[in-house]
Amino acid sequence: MLLWKPDPTFYPSPRLAMQAPAEGLAYVATIQKGKPDALRVVDLNPNSSAYGKIIHSVEMPYVGDELHHFGWNACSSALCPYAPHPYLERRYLLVPGLRSSRIYIMDTKPDPMEPHIVKIIEPKEVMARAGYTRLHTVHCGPEGIYISALGSTSDGDGPGGVFLLDHYDFQILGRWEVDRGPQFLGYDFWWHLGYDVGITSEWGPPSLFENGLHLEDVVNRRFGHRIHFWDIRRRKHIQALDLGDDYQMVLELRPAHDPTKTYGFVGVVVDVRDLSSSVWLWYREKDQWAIKKVIQIPAESADPEALPPILKDLKAVPPLITDINLSLDDRFLYVSCWGTGELHQYDVSDPFNPKLTGSVQAGGLVRRAPHPKSGPLEGGPQMVEVSRDGRRIYFTNSLYSSWDDQFYPNLRGWMVKVDARPEGGISLDPNFFVDFGEIRPHQVRLQGGDSSSDSFCFP
Repeated sequence: MLLWKPDPTFYPSPRLAMQAPAEGLAYVATIQKGKPDALRVVDLNPNSSAYGKIIHSVEMPYVGDELHHFGWNACSSALCPYAPHPYLERRYLLVPGLRSSRIYIMDTKPDPMEPHIVKIIEPKEVMARAGYTRLHTVHCGPEGIYISALGSTSDGDGPGGVFLLDHYDFQILGRWEVDRGPQFLGYDFWWHLGYDVGITSEWGPPSLFENGLHLEDVVNRRFGHRIHFWDIRRRKHIQALDLGDDYQMVLELRPAHDPTKTYGFVGVVVDVRDLSSSVWLWYREKDQWAIKKVIQIPAESADPEALPPILKDLKAVPPLITDINLSLDDRFLYVSCWGTGELHQYDVSDPFNPKLTGSVQAGGLVRRAPHPKSGPLEGGPQMVEVSRDGRRIYFTNSLYSSWDDQFYPNLRGWMVKVDARPEGGISLDPNFFVDFGEIRPHQVRLQGGDSSSDSFCFP
């Protein structure tokens, strides 16, 4: 596992990471009803005869894990000045089950095309050592592997939080927070390493979402609407920012990659007043953190007959921003609208004034927009991943099994690729369409790193 020189896929700065070779493989977490979930490998080498095809699958030994988000054991953060781990290797994928709380450790060597399971950490061990359940975000960091969790009891109540795994042997070290302050709900976790500041966001306790969405929980404002700031070194809560309880489900956190910049973006699924979605900017103001809405995407009116039962009475299609992603040069923000079936590109060179520079359509609750290689599509842009050079964007269409069934009852899985122009503007690659059939794909990780896996300590 240890190398004599730093892993060549580690880069001290995002600027240098953008010069990395193009990705050759995608690792995709997938689920399947009544069958074991699997990690699937997609060939991304345009010179390969298998380009755009699933070339390998690693099936889990259990049914019902709900593979969701996952991450690498090590990344460019190992080059941070205070991180004594420069000889770690980006080799293992840590793949948790959101529903089962089980963690699979997968080795991508000796053949990256055929990763295999080398260790399984059972839910009872996670609970015994960290006190958490319902595992979500995985980030490789300077002091270990961080995993956020949404629950802390077997029946799905909080508080959620973050726990640490050892870089070398994947032993669970324990709960990360020493003083959690008012934080109770959990979801995403990221940081500004240059300022020793961590950030967490809020979805809701598993009892609110695990068996499907109930609109009365949204109307009654039971989901999360805050983000929290932490002193990383002291593992202490330092500030909470409340967006207001009209804004329900504050999800993906995307801090600027340049470590000298003290801002980032977070997506909000729905405003209960008008069903719009929004993106907010957090930023440093004097000696405090502040937050401001910078993007709002309105709901679209629709014929109730065209809507799934859960939305018929609303007579509208909410955009449902379920993921956002920021290019490594901090210039373009990608926003996936799972409800309307759109992927938007914004120029965020001025983060306070984003400009819409491109959009593509794929699926959508009413549009069912087709891809050039398919008929009308079920599902919409969901988890989005950006290549290190910012020229290729990949997205999948499955959100979460019980919610898929409510919004897209006939969902069939797919993954598509978008080409991005350096000056702005995006278009669907008409030749890249991965048809997963009954299998539902969720998060994508790119071989060697991508725009949401690494953190950098040099500008």
